[in-house]
Amino acid sequence: MGYRFLIINTPYPEFLRRLYTQHPGLERESYTEQMRVEAESFFGVGNSYSSNLSKLGHESWDIRANNEWMQKAWAREHGIKIKEPAPVQRQLQSALRQALHLASGTPLRYLKPLLQPVLKSSYSQQTWFYDILSAQIKHYKPDVLLNQAMVAISSDFLRQMKPHIRLLVGQVASPFPEGGDYSCYDLVVSSLPNIVDYFRKLAIPSELHRLGFEPRVLEKFKDKSEAAIPVSFVGNLFEAHGSRVRWLEHLCQRLDIRVWGIGIEGLPSDSPIRRCYMGTAWAIEMYQILHRSKITLNHHIDVAGAYANNLRLYEATGVGTLLITDWKENLHEMFEPGKEVVAYRNPEECAELIEYHLQHEDERKAIARAGQQRTLKEHTYYHRMQELVDIVGKYL
Repeated sequence: MGYRFLIINTPYPEFLRRLYTQHPGLERESYTEQMRVEAESFFGVGNSYSSNLSKLGHESWDIRANNEWMQKAWAREHGIKIKEPAPVQRQLQSALRQALHLASGTPLRYLKPLLQPVLKSSYSQQTWFYDILSAQIKHYKPDVLLNQAMVAISSDFLRQMKPHIRLLVGQVASPFPEGGDYSCYDLVVSSLPNIVDYFRKLAIPSELHRLGFEPRVLEKFKDKSEAAIPVSFVGNLFEAHGSRVRWLEHLCQRLDIRVWGIGIEGLPSDSPIRRCYMGTAWAIEMYQILHRSKITLNHHIDVAGAYANNLRLYEATGVGTLLITDWKENLHEMFEPGKEVVAYRNPEECAELIEYHLQHEDERKAIARAGQQRTLKEHTYYHRMQELVDIVGKYL
C-alpha cells in the first residue's frame, strides 16, 4: 500500500529572486506551472523526492513554504483567503532583511543576534505563511510530512498540525539551534551521523538517510569533452564555513581556481578568494559549471565534523567530473578514495593533488568515470527514496 508524502522546503531567497527574474511573469502563472519551472531548474533536491516516490507507487507533493508567489497561487486556486500585512509592515520586513544582509560583511554582524528576534516577530505579521501552510497540510492529509526546513518552520505550528499527520519527520544536515524544542517530531533523518546521535540523545528517534543525485540532470548536457574549466569550487562562504574559507584562501594563493558561491561580501577585502571569484551559480547553472570542469573541489561545512555527507559528493560525481574532497572517516562508505574520488587531509595535500591530476589526464578521467558509475549505481534519488520508504515504514 502506498503512502501519502508532503515535502516542505524553503529555497534560498536569492535563488527565488534569480528564478523569477529569469522568467518574467512567472509569478502570475498557476501554482502547477510555477512548481514545474522551479523543479526543472534542479535547484537543491528539486522535485527528486516527490518524483521518485511517485515512481515507487506513493502519492507525493512538494511545498515551497517561503515562495510567496507560489504559495499565494495555491491559496487562490483553493479558495483560501489570507490577510495581507499593511504596507508599513512590509517595508519594515524588507528593511530588516536588508540590514541583516548588509551586516554580514561588517562589524555590525555581531548585532545579528539582536536583530533576528525583531525580524522573527516581523515575520509573524506575514500571516500568509502559516495560514497557507496550514491549509495545505489539512488538504493533503499526509501519512508522512517531511519537513526539510526545520529551522524555518515553527515547532509550535507543527505541533498544532499533528492531528492531520500520521508521521512528522524532520530532515537536517546543517547548523540548527541546539537546545531547541524538537519534541514534536516523531522522527528526524539526517545525512550526518553526528546529528543522528544528537537527536537520539534527546530521545527523539533518528535515522541516517543520505543525499543523492538525480540522473535527469544529465539530459541537460552535451559530451564531457567540452570541459573548459581547469578547477572549480562552488559553495557557500558563510561564518558556518570557517575552515572551508581558510582552505580555499590557501588554494587561491597558490593555484588558478574559479570560485562561485554566496557569502563573498563577508570575507576580508584582501582575501585571496576575491581574485578568483566568478559570482553566484544556482541550480542547472551550477551543474553546468561542474560538468565543464576538469576537477571540482569539495570541503564540508564545519558542523559535519568527521563525516562526509553533502550534496556536492553526488552532484560532482554524477555529472562525471573528478571530485577532490576532504577526507572523512566515513567517505569510504560512499566512494572508494583514489578509485572513485580523490581525498585530501589538508590544504597543502589538496594543492598537490590538484596539480598532479591536471597533469595526468588519463588517470583523472578514469577516476571521474568510476565515480559517476558508483553514483548512478548506488546514489540516485530513486535509491534514496527506496531507503526513505523503508525507514518511515518502521514508524508508521
